[in-house]
Amino acid sequence: MSTKAERTTKYIVETVAPIFNKHGYVGTSMSHLTEATGLTKGAIYGNFENKEALALASFEHNRNILLLKIEELLAIKGNALDKIHSLISFYRQYDVFTLSMGGCPILNIGVDAQHNNTLLAAANKETIKEIEGKIALVIENGINSNELKIAVPPLQFAKQLYTILQGAVAMGTMTRDRKYLMNTMAYLEQLVDREIKK
Repeated sequence: MSTKAERTTKYIVETVAPIFNKHGYVGTSMSHLTEATGLTKGAIYGNFENKEALALASFEHNRNILLLKIEELLAIKGNALDKIHSLISFYRQYDVFTLSMGGCPILNIGVDAQHNNTLLAAANKETIKEIEGKIALVIENGINSNELKIAVPPLQFAKQLYTILQGAVAMGTMTRDRKYLMNTMAYLEQLVDREIKK
């Protein structure tokens, strides 16, 4: 059973994670945090060393939600192509999935942290590599089981696929136009079938 301190820490992270994601590290003020949690500055920092530690814990919370979902999508029953299509289909509704997080944590924190927080930027970069690795593993397994053919190494294809996915997320976010997600996913489905289907 968790202690009161552990429950408080969990409550703080779950409450402020969308705020950090939406407003960024610099843009998130102490008044944002105290207002959202109903706790004093002392109570918040009694659980975290500083704002940087809280921001990192908040990013890790959101990234874990996203990684669990991606793992679930890539672990569905079926062949490798089914798994890739499952991921692409999810990105049609990605903006809905990330709404409660304050938007895409990869995009928001990745851009915000570049010049403001080296620890957050590094954590974001590692998350991107982890997602690309998960996609590459599905493709590699598909090649090994003779389901897929591919002209480039699996990781290279996975990086390009994820770049297109995140590009659609970025454009959809900046323009507030869901067509970027819908149209890009329709294109990706055809591209994947043409490029890697055996």
